[in-house]
Amino acid sequence: MIEDKIVISLGGSLIIPEEIDVEFLKEFRDLILSKISEGKKFVIITGGGKICRKYNKAAEEISSVENDELDWLGIYSTRFNAEFLKVLFGQNVSKDIIVNPNLPLLFDKSIIVGGGWKPGNSTDLVATLIAKNVGAKTVINLSNTDYVYDKDPNKNADAKKIEKISWAEYRALIPAEWNPGLNSPFDPIASKMAQEEGMTVMTMNGKPINNLANALDGKDFRGTTIH
Repeated sequence: MIEDKIVISLGGSLIIPEEIDVEFLKEFRDLILSKISEGKKFVIITGGGKICRKYNKAAEEISSVENDELDWLGIYSTRFNAEFLKVLFGQNVSKDIIVNPNLPLLFDKSIIVGGGWKPGNSTDLVATLIAKNVGAKTVINLSNTDYVYDKDPNKNADAKKIEKISWAEYRALIPAEWNPGLNSPFDPIASKMAQEEGMTVMTMNGKPINNLANALDGKDFRGTTIH
């Protein structure tokens, strides 16, 4: 069974793949509300997704921009998504979104939301830092991909899914460094910290929503466990 304080890294690809995914967000909201009625508490860190990449791509086409500037565009896109999520959860969510994962967290409400922090850091790292902050040993990483694969499944038809993998094996599959717009199941810096802290990351597709429900209930789920 997962702990009572649950950290979720919610990929922007689920919030706004092209247009805002209203149906997914309704189901996600209903599931989280059902779990807080059972006494669970959640920290949900939102990614930027495609909207972040669109801003970065446009900026690079129009002007000469530094990596830090691209990072800030991404950070504010994640924070906007966090504000959006805060609106959806209404009275159940803390009024301030997290902008610094190292500050003490007060669960005055059952749900806290946050986005990006500062240049050179992804929302995966924010989720990992938050987990360390609140003493959680599990991070649930939701995206639009079912599993971690041994190679990019979008480019390799023979890519094999991985259901369980060690941190050492996983980190050998991904780039050693993070950069703005990197598309990796769980980013390199966050992975290094999660390994050092003895955390488990459960990465899965946010759809269908009952897959996440199974994971929250400690049941078998479709996805990859990294530990």
